[in-house]
Amino acid sequence: MPSSESPQSRPEQSARAPREAREPRTAPLPTVTPSASSPQQSLQAMSAPIEDHLPGLAGASFLMGFVYAWRGLLYAVRTQRNMRVHMAIALCAIILGVVLRISPVEFAMIFVAITLVFIAEMFNTVAEACIDLVTSQYHPLARIAKDVAAGAVLLNAMLSVVIGILVFGPHLLALAIHWLPYLTHHVKL
Repeated sequence: MPSSESPQSRPEQSARAPREAREPRTAPLPTVTPSASSPQQSLQAMSAPIEDHLPGLAGASFLMGFVYAWRGLLYAVRTQRNMRVHMAIALCAIILGVVLRISPVEFAMIFVAITLVFIAEMFNTVAEACIDLVTSQYHPLARIAKDVAAGAVLLNAMLSVVIGILVFGPHLLALAIHWLPYLTHHVKL
């Protein structure tokens, strides 16, 4: 059912609205005037990406997407203690992989596990930020949303531990079996 509001009186419903609010544009967005077309077409024209209106900026906005992504990644690392803990564990896993000379496929599994934990932690950060933006008061649904997001990180971290055991376990066991006779023969407890 169409709304009684005109397309200009509605707030912009674009996924880019928060970024546009933060970053000033060098050229103003063109205005969309109502025509004989339907309100849905007017809304689609208003929420189209800036590249559709200003094709010369397409390359710049594409590159700016990488700037925004790096800014988000650095924000997560700077502000989230658990993200830094995950980074330290990831570094240890990579060093252990180099020392144990694991295969490229095993390294790929380790990197997938590391990346999935980082992604889960970043989505947890997004969920917490959105909830904090909406309400500063306690609400049971806010608690559920934050707990479920944290649970996703925990589940992903548990999967990473299992992958680590499956990848590093055989290498560590072979190393222990190799050195066990030496240790039992030369080391007196």
